[in-house]
Amino acid sequence: MKAFFTALFSLFFGVMLQAQVLNPEPVTLDYFLPDGVTYNSEIPTPKEILGAELGEWHVRHDQLVNYMYAVAEASDRVTITEYARTYENRPLLMLTITSPQNQRNIKQIKEEHLKLTDASQSESLNLAEMPAVVTMSYSVHGNEPSGSNASLAVVYHLAAAQGPEINEMLNNTIILIDPSINPDGLNRFAHWANIHKSKNVLVTDPQSREFDENWPGGRTNHYWFDLNRDWMLMQHPESKGRVAKFHEWVPQVLTDHHEMGTNSTFFFQPGIPSRTHPLTPQRNQDLTGAIAEYHADALDQIQSLYYSEESFDDFYYGKGSTYPDVNGSLGILFEQASSRGHAQESIHGILEFPFTIRNQFVTSLSTLEAVQGLREELLGNTRAFYQEAAKEADNASIKAYVFGEEADQARTKHLAEMLDRNQIDVYELARDHNNFKAGKAYVVPTNQRQYKLITALFERRTEFTDSLFYDVSAWTMPYAFNLPFEELNGRAFNNNLLGDEFNFDAMNLEGSLIGDQAQYAYAFEWDEYYTPRALYRLLAADVRAKVASRPFKSVITDGAKDFDYGTIVVPMGIQDHPEKVHELIQTITEEDGITVYELPTGLTPSGMDLGSNNFENLEAPKVAIIGGSGTSSYEVGETWHLMDQRYHMPLTILEYDDLARADLDRYNVIVSSGYSMSDAAAENLKNWVSEGGTLIVYRNALRWAKSHGFANIEYVDSDEEEGEEQETQVRPYVKQGPDSGAEYIGGTIFNAKLDLTHPLGYGFNDDDITVFRNGNLFIKKGENPYSTPLYYSEENPLASGYISEDNLDVIGGTAAIVVSRMGGGKVIAMTDNPNFRAFWYGTNKLFANAVFFGHTISGSTAN
Repeated sequence: MKAFFTALFSLFFGVMLQAQVLNPEPVTLDYFLPDGVTYNSEIPTPKEILGAELGEWHVRHDQLVNYMYAVAEASDRVTITEYARTYENRPLLMLTITSPQNQRNIKQIKEEHLKLTDASQSESLNLAEMPAVVTMSYSVHGNEPSGSNASLAVVYHLAAAQGPEINEMLNNTIILIDPSINPDGLNRFAHWANIHKSKNVLVTDPQSREFDENWPGGRTNHYWFDLNRDWMLMQHPESKGRVAKFHEWVPQVLTDHHEMGTNSTFFFQPGIPSRTHPLTPQRNQDLTGAIAEYHADALDQIQSLYYSEESFDDFYYGKGSTYPDVNGSLGILFEQASSRGHAQESIHGILEFPFTIRNQFVTSLSTLEAVQGLREELLGNTRAFYQEAAKEADNASIKAYVFGEEADQARTKHLAEMLDRNQIDVYELARDHNNFKAGKAYVVPTNQRQYKLITALFERRTEFTDSLFYDVSAWTMPYAFNLPFEELNGRAFNNNLLGDEFNFDAMNLEGSLIGDQAQYAYAFEWDEYYTPRALYRLLAADVRAKVASRPFKSVITDGAKDFDYGTIVVPMGIQDHPEKVHELIQTITEEDGITVYELPTGLTPSGMDLGSNNFENLEAPKVAIIGGSGTSSYEVGETWHLMDQRYHMPLTILEYDDLARADLDRYNVIVSSGYSMSDAAAENLKNWVSEGGTLIVYRNALRWAKSHGFANIEYVDSDEEEGEEQETQVRPYVKQGPDSGAEYIGGTIFNAKLDLTHPLGYGFNDDDITVFRNGNLFIKKGENPYSTPLYYSEENPLASGYISEDNLDVIGGTAAIVVSRMGGGKVIAMTDNPNFRAFWYGTNKLFANAVFFGHTISGSTAN
């Protein structure tokens, strides 16, 4: 049989040049399956459900689901559960595959297995008698489909294979199969690949449309997020359900099946050793290396090229191959060279889709073989991880973290929710502590099971053994939420700080109306996270509202209150439908968690009266964002998600190619993070801005905004020092890549200064904020002294993460936001993305302020 496989492999590559002439017969299931195994005929094959051979077409998600349910129905080894639904309402499935006897005792096995994570119980466990748990997760990137297609063969093999070897393996293993982590993206890509497949002639030309998806492509989920960055963050339903399933078992190994460039081969971990997070035990990497030997042996047998330890890393804990490492498991990344369709020319010959599936299938089986061979070591790794974490927690100088913003319950609760979903115990603050108020903040004791993950989420790391990162170098969560937080040592912390335990299932936002139904005016401050949603409810219903550009004190029920910059006032005497206003006020207190005040008079004890011109009239935002080819689907999707999911606001996505002829008068706010712009599109946009529009540009869009005269900004050159000539240094050829990478800011957190009196600063209560940056574009403060509402701190700009010394010398004091004027409109240029990955709650309000208040910025303060 092996000779047959070798011949078949040679045949595939020997006739590749003919593939553009004649479409070969599809391979049969035998091509994927191991030699010498008999199969139960009562278990349906993929072809019997799909109607085609595996790899002949790209499987659609509905076909995948049908097959998984069919196998579960036919096999007593398989059970299936739906653990979540995508935004597009597709089911996410988890198959549990093990011996029938284990299936009957699955609840007891799970309870015993979870004792491995409890240092007080794990020592008494007999590892020799425990089954290991493996999770196999396929195709988190929808346009990397070989994984999900391979899951069909894996499930068939595990359900149908017969003989003593498979029986022993199933007795000793609980196998959890997640066949499609990203159903929406998988379906999007399958549609693209299948509609471009020729029936009689396979076109392998890399320039063919089949291999060049249209924007945004199938990699991402419905809102165009990379779900492989969301394991720790859990901002999307796919991730919330998946990570809950992970913690339901805490497997010993989790495999994460991906694809990479067509001219590559096959990668399996370990990654680059120096780029492993310091909190990950060395034992983790040693076991990963031991498992790698099984993969190498399996790929040797089918003559597949592969490599390890030369790329990718285990630093950012938000990836599927790294999140397990900080939870007592081993994450294993597989990267298969992608055919990106059905067959494509590569430097190794024509790469065919079935071949990519087979490598994923083979390494799935080699993983199971490794787990059998290393079962007790892997179980021991989980036990040792949590025992070591318990000892480290006992000896830790930080005994707890406290965090919270009294004026913004939503941001505070959403961070508590993220921690809770990561199986971290979070408690309400039971009594006042320093600047934190009881009931308005939360406490996270470090002496608990998830000590290592708590440390990873709260630490401020600025020193690194390596200067290159596959992903971001920092994700300090209180910084991401812009929340005050404090580390408590043994003297500051005791258990009487702990109130009720937080439970996100019961999380609610609390708002109220202070006073009665208003006859004169309502007011609410801009501090709460969901105030943009509340204000939009009003403006979209044609309610007239104003924003306070100065602080003021007003009479309220039972006294008087000081109101800050950005307070929203709804005068009742100018409303067309006052009864509608009262209904909406009730809604925003109940659903948006907003505290609204009745103002019985327009005369104020101090500050401006309610009829002052310093209350700026507001208009309902009509927002569009430029998308399509030439823009980042990630950044467009992040804004779309924010507007739709959180603010409940419509967002038009304007095609980049249509911008020159689009009717822009339908909008009063346009957003762009795109890379370039045609002259005709720029002219259309200039006319729109000049007539009063607000243009928001950030990151890559700053370059075209400057080159076309939209943004009056000046770059800071990080490569030269004024007045000094740079001496050319001779460096080894091999150092070029690392040297270049070390200068790039791939994802770092910085301290910044915010002007709280500026409309873009409304709703913030501290002029010290933290911002996220993943780019090297530095701009100077505006010449107009009022035009730079946000800039990087001049002293100690680095808050957390990596930056080269040269860039650190440059960034301090440079602008983060500069406002320019063009005719009657404004251009708001932001160096950074305020909506990064949906978890940067702390800077979302900068974006919202630009949307709602950009038109109120005085032209005399703009560049």
